[in-house]
Amino acid sequence: MAVPKKRTSKSKKKIRNHVWKIKSVEKASKSFSLAQSVLSGCSRSFYYVTERKYFRTN
Repeated sequence: MAVPKKRTSKSKKKIRNHVWKIKSVEKASKSFSLAQSVLSGCSRSFYYVTERKYFRTN
């Protein structure tokens, strides 16, 4: 038979929510930093194509 689970305490819920928010803030700050370095042209850890050359194949 199915048995109902115990209720999670408010403190555990707040801790989990806080950890989730901290992770999202860290990811956002890293991505913003990477975007700034790419736009300024000072990126050393990210490779990207600056010019596209198109080749015709017949």
